[in-house]
Amino acid sequence: MDTSTHIVMGISLGGLATIDPAVASNPVMPGAVMAAAIIGSQAPDFDTILKLRNNAVYIRNHRGLTHSIPAVIIWSLLISGSLTMFVNGADWLTLLLWSFIAVFLHVFVDIFNAYGTQALRPISNRWIALGIINIFDPFIFSAHVVAILLWWSGMAPAGPVFLGLYGLLILYYVWRIVEKRRVVQNAKELHPDASHIFVSPSIRWNQWHLVIRTPSMLHVAESKQKEINFFERYQFVPIPETTIINAARKDPNLSAFLSFSPTYRWEVDESSEGMQEVRFYDLRYRSKGHYPFVAIVQMDEDFSIVSSYTGWVFSEETLQKKLKVIT
Repeated sequence: MDTSTHIVMGISLGGLATIDPAVASNPVMPGAVMAAAIIGSQAPDFDTILKLRNNAVYIRNHRGLTHSIPAVIIWSLLISGSLTMFVNGADWLTLLLWSFIAVFLHVFVDIFNAYGTQALRPISNRWIALGIINIFDPFIFSAHVVAILLWWSGMAPAGPVFLGLYGLLILYYVWRIVEKRRVVQNAKELHPDASHIFVSPSIRWNQWHLVIRTPSMLHVAESKQKEINFFERYQFVPIPETTIINAARKDPNLSAFLSFSPTYRWEVDESSEGMQEVRFYDLRYRSKGHYPFVAIVQMDEDFSIVSSYTGWVFSEETLQKKLKVIT
C-alpha cells in the first residue's frame, strides 16, 4: 500500500491497542504503543532509501528482504527494544506484541497489490502479488480516516470503532477477491487456451487491467463494468538467445526489470548509425495508450553498453533525457 494508508493503519492499530488491559492500565503505554504501531506500519518500507542509489537497485530489492519473515521479527524487536529504552515504565512484551502486529499487517496487506512482496523469503524468493487491491485504495484509506476521527472526537469508543473497522475491511477484501475471480473467469471464457492471466486492480472498483497470454499471443485489455475490452495484441515471442539480447541482459537495469516484470513485450532496433537498442515494456501498466514502465539498453556496434534505464516514463522525450543524463 502507499505511505499514507500505512500511516492511518498504524494510527488505527494504536487506537485498537487501547482496549488491551496491559495498555489501558499503564499511563505511559497508550503513547508508547501508538508510536510502536505507527513506526511498525512504516518500517518495512524503509528500503525506499534505495532509490537514492538507482532504479535498478530499488526495483530489484524493494519489498524484498525488508518484507521477509526474518525482517518482520527483527523490525518488531528493534522497535519494541528502542521504545522500552526511551519510555520509562513501558512494558517490553506488550510493545513487542503491537510492533509485531503492525509490521506483520504492513507485509500482509502488501501481498494483495499487483507489485507484491517476497514475504516468504528465505523459504521462497517468489514474489507474492495477488493483484486484488490497488496501491492506493480510496475506500480503505477513507474507512481508516473516518474511524480515527470518530475516536478522536469522542463520538465513539475505540473498541467498537476499530473492531468494526477491521470487520468491515475483512468483508471488503473478501468482496475484492470474489470480483477478481470473476474477472479471471470472464477472461478464461473468452480465451480458454490462456496459459496466464495477469490482473492488476485500478483505483476504480469496477475497472481492472488485464494481460492475457495464450501460446501465441499477448492480449492487453481491461475489465470494466464486468465486460472485457481489448486494446492491443502482440505476438508472444520468448526472449531469444541472440548476441544483442544476451549483451543487453547483462545490464543491471534490464536485469532488474526482468526480475520484477512477469509479462512484457520486447523489441530490437539496429540503426544505421551503429547504435543498437533493446527495449522492454511491462504490459500490465497501460496508461493512455502507453506502457510507462520500461527498460531500455543502448549499445554500440561492438555490443558495449552505452546507456540504459529502467523505471517509469510517460513520453519518449523524457526517456531520451534520462538516457542522456545517465550517459
